[in-house]
Amino acid sequence: MRSPHSDPRPDFPAPAPAPPPLRLLVADDNPVVRAGLTALLSGRPDTTVVAEAADGREAYEAALRHRPDVILLDVRMPGVDGISALPHLVRLAPVMMLTYSHETETVREALRLGAGGYLVHGEFTAEQLTRAVRDVREGRPHVTPGAAKALLASLKGDAPAHSLRQTPYTVDTFSLNPLSQVQRRVGQSSRSRYRLSTREAEIMDLIASGMTNQQIAAACFITEKTVKNHINRIFAKLHTTTRSQATAKWLGVS
Repeated sequence: MRSPHSDPRPDFPAPAPAPPPLRLLVADDNPVVRAGLTALLSGRPDTTVVAEAADGREAYEAALRHRPDVILLDVRMPGVDGISALPHLVRLAPVMMLTYSHETETVREALRLGAGGYLVHGEFTAEQLTRAVRDVREGRPHVTPGAAKALLASLKGDAPAHSLRQTPYTVDTFSLNPLSQVQRRVGQSSRSRYRLSTREAEIMDLIASGMTNQQIAAACFITEKTVKNHINRIFAKLHTTTRSQATAKWLGVS
């Protein structure tokens, strides 16, 4: 028992222990890329690389052995490539594509097969990469601008409806309603009419596709606050106050 003359010291709860770092598997056939990613991600307190692989088969074997929290997977690798390995890897851990390829068909196929994110080299910073890894682990998608544009081009074009229903990423996470070719042309003319910037037009397209602010932020790799700022400027230029009004004007149906 403390003496009445002693200094009172409140009993603060012990600080919660820091969560263990996310355990990552890096699969890329380029040893320089693998080494760079491993050095970057293992040099942080919240992530560490537990295994590396040079192709899809090695990635699968390493994932079975090490049970990583997230797999970073390249698309083009000799032997078993990333797309071929993806259906097997997603059964073991969330997979984020990390590649130089942003062709429309590749992006769409990767997301259709269950990738939780798609990052194109050169379109993200080190901080964005580590945040994306953690978000993908928690089920929040991340797509860099090049991949997002490829996906949107596919969704606005002639992607068959059955392929959209089979894509958990686009339906369960983004709930996208693809715009038709006619609507796309209308949107392009609306951009000129309302003097929207390239980024504002891109975000307005995403609004018209049914995305929430959080989903737009993930697709464009920006914060929700930045999305809100863009939307405020868009509403001002379109002289609207709601998403439905803005969409109607954007698509020329108001």
